[in-house]
Amino acid sequence: MTRITSWHGHPSKPLYTPPAGAIDAHCHVFGPMADFPFSAKAKYLPEDAGPDMLFALRDHLGFARNVIVQASCHGTDNAATLDAIARSEGKARGVAVVDPAISEADLAALHGGGIRGIRFNFLKRLVDDAPKDKFLDVARRLPAGWHVVIYFEADILEELRPFMDAIPVPLVIDHMGRPDVTQGPDSADMKAFRAFLQSRDDIWFKATCPDRLDPTGDPWNAFADAVAPLVADYQDRVLWGTDWPHPNMQDAIPDDGHLVDMIPRIAPTADLQRKLLIDNPMRLYWPEELSA
Repeated sequence: MTRITSWHGHPSKPLYTPPAGAIDAHCHVFGPMADFPFSAKAKYLPEDAGPDMLFALRDHLGFARNVIVQASCHGTDNAATLDAIARSEGKARGVAVVDPAISEADLAALHGGGIRGIRFNFLKRLVDDAPKDKFLDVARRLPAGWHVVIYFEADILEELRPFMDAIPVPLVIDHMGRPDVTQGPDSADMKAFRAFLQSRDDIWFKATCPDRLDPTGDPWNAFADAVAPLVADYQDRVLWGTDWPHPNMQDAIPDDGHLVDMIPRIAPTADLQRKLLIDNPMRLYWPEELSA
């Protein structure tokens, strides 16, 4: 398998300046492979994109913290994610991918390392097996305050509803369940996703990845038009992130500065921007600082 680069070598400086304390709540690290080998089951083999690169990008884009989500290429070995969190000087927390048979002691160790949730991936091109019954078992054993992140495509939302309804902790949906944004804010995909959000008040979502969801290309106008109303209507349950280093996007590598410039287009007021970038991710990942 050939190693691929999916991150922009020289991202622009955003025109938009995030508020002080802003959090990139969806990003990843790849390796370095010499220290943290990729999973034998990985569907892609990325070039190294380690914590030094991530934190340099964080500073370049004007952010203060990161939420690092375990990438599928590392499987259930969370060592690279934990290493990045440990090197962040308290400026990162994470989401792990775990073997459903993980012990309570190992879950507690992940908590101590800065993990605050686990991720279930239902994209068949990225994972071979997604055992719902075993996923439910581990979801019922999570440390207090954790949540479950779920990645799926819009065409299986209804199929997943009974499974997701049974998860007893808050849910965070990656990339809004990948709707067809070209159909606008009132499309069948968006209506189905809104109905899902209405079903529970502890379902969150990430208004992320215009580069993945909008085939019209940068500046991703279809994404802005479709997603802004969703952010406005569910402003207390929405997160934002770069998705750096853009797993498996080598054919359409986005400019991270342009991704940041999407923020005021989907959250046009200072109040919305603060919720999207600070208040909401702090509630999920650094709640102890809010209650201090």
